[in-house]
Order: sequence, then C-alpha cells, then structure tokens
Amino acid sequence: MSKVALCLAGALVVFLQGVAFADANSKWLGPDKQALLDTPERLPFFPHRANTSDNAVLSSGMFDDAEVCGTCHQEIYAQWRTSAMARSWDDPIYRALLKKASEATDGAVDNFCTGCHTPVGLTTGKITSAVNRASVEETAESHPMPGVDCEACHNINARTGIDNGAYVLAPRSRGGRPTKYGPRSDAESPYHETVYSELHTRSDFCGTCHNVTHPFNGVAIERTYDEWLESEYAVKGIDCQSCHMAGFKGKAAIMGPERDDVASHWFAGANATLLSHFGDDEAAQMGSRMLQSAAQIEIVEQPQSLAPGELANFTVEVHNTGAGHKLPTGFPEGREVWIDFEVSDATGKSVYRLGQVRNGRTEPGTRNFRVHLGDKDGNEVEYAVWDVTHIISDNRILPNGKASAVFAFIVPEGAVGPLKAKATLRYWPFPQGLVDELVGEGKVDVKITDMTRTQVTVPMAVERTADRVDASGTPQAASHVGKVCNAEGSCS
Repeated sequence: MSKVALCLAGALVVFLQGVAFADANSKWLGPDKQALLDTPERLPFFPHRANTSDNAVLSSGMFDDAEVCGTCHQEIYAQWRTSAMARSWDDPIYRALLKKASEATDGAVDNFCTGCHTPVGLTTGKITSAVNRASVEETAESHPMPGVDCEACHNINARTGIDNGAYVLAPRSRGGRPTKYGPRSDAESPYHETVYSELHTRSDFCGTCHNVTHPFNGVAIERTYDEWLESEYAVKGIDCQSCHMAGFKGKAAIMGPERDDVASHWFAGANATLLSHFGDDEAAQMGSRMLQSAAQIEIVEQPQSLAPGELANFTVEVHNTGAGHKLPTGFPEGREVWIDFEVSDATGKSVYRLGQVRNGRTEPGTRNFRVHLGDKDGNEVEYAVWDVTHIISDNRILPNGKASAVFAFIVPEGAVGPLKAKATLRYWPFPQGLVDELVGEGKVDVKITDMTRTQVTVPMAVERTADRVDASGTPQAASHVGKVCNAEGSCS
C-alpha cells in the first residue's frame, strides 16, 4: 500500500472515530429530530421520548416479572430489589410530585414524568391521568407496575438520542422469543436469547434518563450525564457504571461462569432517604458511604488569634473529589449540599453557627450548593418544575472542582478561649419541609448525611486594641496586645 493510501486510510479511521464519538454523545440520533417531531406516530409516548421497535404500544405479556429473572440471577436480583431503581415507581415523594404535575398541566406531562420511573408501565399503555394521580397504595392494588426493573434496562437495544428517556425497547426482537441485551458477548441462557450490547457498557445508556429537558420550553432541568461528559472522568474513561455499578467477584447467573467483574446492581447513589423509608438499610448505608467519599472540606483561612468583640473571618473550601458530575446532581428541586459552620468556646458554648436546619429547611444565609429554578414571573420555583422557564442560579461544584465560603462574626463578650471552629459538609435529597408539604408531616423522615468535616482551634488574646478602620472607613479586624493563650491554656 502506498504512503498516500496509508495516509488516507489513517484519516478515514480518525474521521470514523470522530463520527462514532459524536454519535455516542448526540442528543438526537436517527431518525433525526425534525423527522421525529414532524411525525407524531414516531413518538408514540410524547412528550416522553421512549420508543419501541415498530413505534407501537407493547403487550404486557412481552415482559417478565423481575422475580422470574431472580430465579437464575439470584445475587443480582437481591441487590436490585433494595435499590432506588426498584423503588422508582413506588417512591412516595415522586408520586406526590407526579400527582401535582398531572393536575397542574391537565395531564400534559403524564407520559413525560413516568417513562423513566416505570418504562414498562409507559410502553405497555398503562399510564393515564387517573393512575398518575392515584396513591401508591391504590396503584399497587389495582394497577401494579414495576419501577426500573430488569426488563426495562435489558430490553433496550438502541436509543434515539440522549435525555427524556430516548431509549428503544425491543423485548421480543429475536423470533418472538424473550431477548435480553447486555454487556457480555459470551453470555448464554436456556430461557432467553442473549445479545451483546455495547450500549450497555457506556454512559450514554444512562444518559437517556439522567438528562432531563423541559418538554415544552427546552430548559435544561437535569444534566447529570452532560456534567459527566464534560468532565475529566469522561476523558479518562471512568463511566457511570464504574462508580454506580462497581464490579464484584461472583456469578451473574447461578449456572454461569465465575467472573472477576460482575456488575453490581445496587445502583449505589445519594438518596439514602428513599431506601431508609423502605427499610433497605444496607443499601442506604452504601449510599451514605458513597457520599462520604465524594468530597473534602478544609478551613483554608483563619485568624491567628481572637478576642471578645473582635471581627472573626474564616474561609472554608469544599472540593468535589469523588463525584464524576456536579455536587450535588439530579433532582434540582430538592438536592442540596451545605456547610454547617459552628464555633464554640472552651466551655462548649456555641458562639457562632450558620447552617442549621430550621423549620424543615436550611436557615437563611446558609452557604449551600444547589440549583435555583425560576418561573415566567421571575419567582423561584420550589417544586413545580413544570412551571420552570429558566435557571436563576447554579453554584454546584464541578467534578474535581472547588468552591469557597466565608464566615464572619463578632466574637461575643465572655467567650472563653481557645475557640474551636468546625465545618461539616451535609447533604439531603430533599428538605424535610418540602417532603412534609408533599406527603404529609411524619410520613417520610429525610436522612441527612454528614459527608465530611474538619475543625481548627484558634487561641484567645487576653487583651485587644480598639477596632481599626481603613481609608474608606471600613472596619478592620482588631489587632492584639498583651498575652495570647493557646489551646492548652498557657499564655505568652
């Protein structure tokens, strides 16, 4: 082969690799966006983007109950059974929001809000306004539907893009027999057809539901997948499955081979509240441990010493060291990370604190990290995401990023040195006050996870000069005279 031919071949490979990468991360694949929008029958579950092989509603008989899968996939089934995926349809907080959304939009978002919480329920035509507005107990009795179960994921054979559930379900694509798609090319089953799916090995598989765009005005509501895609994690090949489906040594099926890297199906994540509510304590603890490995906090600036009546300044930095997406991510109406900063004196008395929970919400002025959503009138939207027209602000911490917060206060008279400053990074998936409003007080106990903490000690000065002002008249921290006492109580 000539040098020219070799160069052309190399260029073609690079081009095709570029096309493949672009396709893998495109929000709209074939059929193209306009073709889908101009042909309503090609979006049978609009405004949700779920689809089926022939654009038709599926029969319930095409799907098995997860317990059937559990007969052979025993360990995987046991893990999934206590996961947030398994609880996605029966989640009482989600269902309370769904009811409000259905009523507020006269059913316009019924399909949209359900296709990623019960894919089988949506694609088999079971979703109606009446179902969406019914209680969890009522639907469990009269309209039982699975959450994100085995069939929901392992019957996906393609996607039409990313976000709003742009997956394609094909449960009987091989001669009418049950067909399962997965990440193993050597998988075999006596019960169903097995098909290798590269899609199941990539993060864009997760991105079909973990990117959410307002279906009618295009506002980017959730962008967990995009946050990952634009991070160093994506560049290094650390995908969603690496963290949330970490491999373990064992068997995927009881008759299958021993493997070193069976994908776990705990789907460990941050919503320990939901799992605790259902009594899945082991899974909840796993989620809390994941949170506790996600960040670091440090006090990077502090006074050398302080005295009563003096202005104290502390600077705290929070580093996103373990999450491959923003901290926090997901459900913007609820997710919140914040700093609980407290300074106490030698007697244990609190001399300053900011970041407490009061009346079911973090107190005003709390240094937090979250998204603020707005409506057409410029008002902040607390939970009515269907009314969102824009993002007011977003100060969440980027992957491998950091953020800082300053805490300033006057040291009260009578404070006994030394002072101890403690900064705790805390997380909850929803404010308790919001949950009480949605489902009723005392129905769901929101779990607050302390992610990480740090503390420093500052000695107290015995005497203090008068406050100084700079050239503009701005008060400055006072200087000290006389003795300074250290943490052990000795003075110099």
